[in-house]
Amino acid sequence: MRRLADALYDVALTLWVGGLWAIGYVVAPTLFVALSGDRQTAGMLAGRLFELIGWVGLVCAIYLLSFMLLRSGSVVMRRWRFWLLLLMFVLTAVSLFGLQPLLAQLKADALPREVMESVLRNRFAAWHGVSSILYLVQSLLGLLLVTSGGRSGR
Repeated sequence: MRRLADALYDVALTLWVGGLWAIGYVVAPTLFVALSGDRQTAGMLAGRLFELIGWVGLVCAIYLLSFMLLRSGSVVMRRWRFWLLLLMFVLTAVSLFGLQPLLAQLKADALPREVMESVLRNRFAAWHGVSSILYLVQSLLGLLLVTSGGRSGR
């Protein structure tokens, strides 16, 4: 059973961080290139993918944090990997429950126009920038977790 829990830890971390990198830096840019004539559809699809990886991140983070707590008890509070995972969890929750709904509301408020052609353009661009920075931070923290790996790091 212990091997299964260890394997699930590796799978959860890989799924979450790999998903962040694949969606954010491969799939989303490809959507905007492929659908260059329809940026609104590209943005809608990218938004759905970012929401999906947000939910994947929350589920994975809950497992990873639980695994560490159950495996190490209160000692885990002294491990930097625990705090990085917790920070990634918080950033994911902020993005999923705060920033993504805000961006969706700005898009809805701009209708029937596209948000970037409306008076809400500057607000949308500013919040989109904040969202992008948080996503980059999550991606880099995830990269740090993956590259520092090893069973001793848990």
